[in-house]
Amino acid sequence: MERKQTKQIRIGNVTIGGGAPVAIQSMTNTRTGDVQATVAQIKELTAAGCEIVRCAVPDMEAAKALGEIKKQITIPLVADIHFDYRLALAAIECGADKIRINPGNIGSPERVRAVAEAAKSRHIPIRVGVNSGSLEKSLIEKYGGVTAEGLVESALDKVEMLEQFGFSDIVISIKSSDVLMCVKAHHLIAERTSYPLHVGITEAGTLRSGNIKSSIGLGLILSEGIGDTVRVSLTASPVEEVVSAKLILRTLGLRKGGIEVVSCPTCGRTRIDLIGLAEQVEAMAAGYDLPIKVAVMGCAVNGPGEAREADLGIAGGAGEGLVFRKGEIVRKVPESELLSALKEEIEAYEAV
Repeated sequence: MERKQTKQIRIGNVTIGGGAPVAIQSMTNTRTGDVQATVAQIKELTAAGCEIVRCAVPDMEAAKALGEIKKQITIPLVADIHFDYRLALAAIECGADKIRINPGNIGSPERVRAVAEAAKSRHIPIRVGVNSGSLEKSLIEKYGGVTAEGLVESALDKVEMLEQFGFSDIVISIKSSDVLMCVKAHHLIAERTSYPLHVGITEAGTLRSGNIKSSIGLGLILSEGIGDTVRVSLTASPVEEVVSAKLILRTLGLRKGGIEVVSCPTCGRTRIDLIGLAEQVEAMAAGYDLPIKVAVMGCAVNGPGEAREADLGIAGGAGEGLVFRKGEIVRKVPESELLSALKEEIEAYEAV
């Protein structure tokens, strides 16, 4: 798909915008002041494929912890600031790679100027964040409620606040828990600015509902070529956010690499524990970066056909199953050995 050309911005060792790949972002849920726990979670996120990580900075202890955290991680670190501009200044001083603020809630123009000048002196981008839950009362009254138009106007007002101080390394984020409102807002703002956009559905919900809402919302936005970084916001482990983001990007053709697992929905013909097997295969496949398709099928009806479409595949029977390579049966094994047999085939494929 053709992507909207946006301004290219550097966040630590990651480039976004200007045609760069869509970057995956997540946020820690540890107490940032607990350096050991935060670093451990960031390393887990990095291993899962996270490329930019954000940490809450609610107090000066958290701001000062960023310096020690940064020494121990390899991906860019974003400081999430609300209300207190001094926390933004401290985070910049301690080496944050990007600051996330709402210039409208950190006080006077002089305070916004102080943050803008500090970030500019260190070449640190600022992400302007506007959520539907925090839209200004004046805009709610102007538009008769929380609307996509109001979100866009609010975000562009904040951008203008930074621009008037000569600051232009800006990333924009406009989020709503209303999926269609969020999609509309991104379409509107993409027509009015060339700054890179961080996209996501805020407060999307639990693992199941959040994934569905995020997949629909991000799918509609990203399929229009809009978006430079993404976060799948879930009430779940941050690692799940990264796993979901990778799948969404790969499904849209915006990310290559990694094993794609396809599996049938099961029916009365299934004679093996296909649900458990498919979950095990998906978990195992996450550890490989092979750009291949693996099929996990429950019986001989769809199994051979799907296996022809996949690079590797397994199909179950009554206590046993077949292993396929490019549609050709390579062996028959007991059900208990299907997973290990598939693993052997994946590793043999990787070695070729």
